[in-house]
Amino acid sequence: MVFPMQRNEVAQVSWAHLRLPPFPQVAIRVLQLANSDTVQLHQLSDLISSDPAFASEVLSIANSLLYAPRFPSNSILQAIAVLGINNLQGLCLTVGARTYLGKSLGLPAMRSLWRHDLACGLIAEQLAAAGFMDKDTAYTCGVLHDIGRLALAAVRPKEYSVLLGSYSGTPASILKAEEDLFGLDHCAVGRQLIADWKLPADFDAVVAEHHAPRPKDGPWGMAELINVSCRMADTAGFAAFVGCEIASYADLLEELPLRERRLFHPTVDTLAVEIASRIGAVETT
Repeated sequence: MVFPMQRNEVAQVSWAHLRLPPFPQVAIRVLQLANSDTVQLHQLSDLISSDPAFASEVLSIANSLLYAPRFPSNSILQAIAVLGINNLQGLCLTVGARTYLGKSLGLPAMRSLWRHDLACGLIAEQLAAAGFMDKDTAYTCGVLHDIGRLALAAVRPKEYSVLLGSYSGTPASILKAEEDLFGLDHCAVGRQLIADWKLPADFDAVVAEHHAPRPKDGPWGMAELINVSCRMADTAGFAAFVGCEIASYADLLEELPLRERRLFHPTVDTLAVEIASRIGAVETT
């Protein structure tokens, strides 16, 4: 595969000179603080409330059909108390990712990236609930897994849109085209962001290995769950780029542990309908 924009047409740059726009600091601080055993609810509430626009979006999504609360929350503190700290991480990351893409969400390719991340998070949440992993952490990891891709999109949205709109191949094969365009692929960028933001090391494998081949009957942990969730999102109609080669849903189910396989959606159609409905709940807020 030869990408139309040749290597020498866009200068490759090092990480230090990539000039990434800053990700919303409130979202990063929530990810950092929520993993502390000593953090208190009012600290998180005060942090989120310090950015009124961000807080407004958090409250809107917390009260949306995505979470379907029995009673609406009237304040950030109340929302945290209802949803829990682990859930808060994924919620703030969702808001942060949408804010980060900003106006570029008007580009079809950028909106596909946004929906792919949400779909991966929602699928990961369900897979975790079917097994023995924390579903809120799984959702956060799913939304976070392509953070490097969002960063590349923020650096050069138009050029990246062209790549995403014209490239055909497997999800992993696009990494080389990204490297040709930016000097780094989205997995490498994601790994560097996790380090720069001083997030828990557990996130490293999630962002760096979600395109790595999975051995049959290999270990099953959060990184493996996100790996499968990412490909399920593609297969369910939420691919990160138009020409993405998707895997068979039946083959993906075979990669799941027995318990998850028995309790998960038996067909891709039922999965696609549910995920589309929940993404719609976020997009209408």
